[in-house]
Amino acid sequence: MSVSYSVSIDVPLLEDGLRFYRDALGFAEIAGPVATYVILKCGESQIGLSEKSAGSKPAQGTDDVRRYARHWTPVHIDFHVDDFEAFLAKAVNAGAKCEQKFEGGPHPPIAFCSDPFGNGFCIVG
Repeated sequence: MSVSYSVSIDVPLLEDGLRFYRDALGFAEIAGPVATYVILKCGESQIGLSEKSAGSKPAQGTDDVRRYARHWTPVHIDFHVDDFEAFLAKAVNAGAKCEQKFEGGPHPPIAFCSDPFGNGFCIVG
């Protein structure tokens, strides 16, 4: 059985998501199957950006709504990069927040971050 995957990220406005992930971080836009969704190439992986308005329900039968302030989710993306400091600087300069950073010791450097829309991600050197 062959399996592949991509990760989709909800953003309140697609153009804002593209400014961060495509323009600032350098991911390549490879498809736009519908007006509110684009696919970006990130190394050997793909990321989907999906425009979903704040306050909309993420699923039927839930009372929860989308919020774009910093929020927690048990799933996040780890970006493994060759130049840790340069990628972290690009992300922060584009509106990401570096919430915690660890360097030194036996493990690669890692930064716990959030994008401008409150979605958490990590940068791993």
